[in-house]
Amino acid sequence: MAHGPACGRLARAEARRSPTVVDARRHRWLVCGAVLALAGCASLPGETLIAPAGRAVEAAQIDGPAPTVVFESGLAAYKETWNKVFPVIAKTNSVFAYNRAGVGRSAPASGARDGAAIVDELRALLAARNLPPPYVLVGHSAGGLHMQLYARRFPGEVAGLVLVDSTHPIQFEGAGSMQNRSPFANFAVAVALTGESKAEFEALSETGREVLSAPPVRADLPIAILIAPDPSGSDVAAFDNSKRADFARLYPSAALHAVDGGHDLPQTNPQAVIDAIRDVLGAYARQARP
Repeated sequence: MAHGPACGRLARAEARRSPTVVDARRHRWLVCGAVLALAGCASLPGETLIAPAGRAVEAAQIDGPAPTVVFESGLAAYKETWNKVFPVIAKTNSVFAYNRAGVGRSAPASGARDGAAIVDELRALLAARNLPPPYVLVGHSAGGLHMQLYARRFPGEVAGLVLVDSTHPIQFEGAGSMQNRSPFANFAVAVALTGESKAEFEALSETGREVLSAPPVRADLPIAILIAPDPSGSDVAAFDNSKRADFARLYPSAALHAVDGGHDLPQTNPQAVIDAIRDVLGAYARQARP
């Protein structure tokens, strides 16, 4: 899919007209990539189409000093989610972003779409691009859940972790289940998520179990967590906000920051994301000093 300046204007116009999208904004953790994917349309520098293991993957890569900063987008979201962050971080470090299977020009993939499969695919992709670890992993929304799993499964490959209003491992259980979310949110997910993205959504609870069953991240791992509490006051918002706050328990050594901008922070508050990445890079650099 082509991306241009008009793309964001179209998305904003649709958001003004459509009650489904307006309601979806109250349930951003569900549909940040699916319904609002057009919000970040400007292309990334360093774009390329690669074919590791014979499957096309749309990616962006700029080589520079280590550690490489790896960006993981939310459900059905394009790598352009990071267009206000990626080029800034590229001034100081190697950067890599990509579209998961079935998004943009990335070809569909067969097999499971749980977090374990996605992490394995990402590791193979980084190796194919000659980007050695360690990495600073940056994940937004459902991408944050995948990055949590990566950091727990492969601690020796991770220099730091930045979670950007990440999905919680039990985000869609109990009071947060789809049956307790609004008809608009259910409709938006049903209409907007297809193929691999739908399979990823359906596997989120399994991915959450994979995260919680994996060993904790190492105690000295630099971690920054950005949360954007939902002020709407609904029961589901209260549940989601409690899961945001629970990241302090899951990652007690992390720097946890509540920031303005809503769920779509890479677009609405990119400076907060840039600052969090820089903080983690700085902490890693201090650890690496002899």
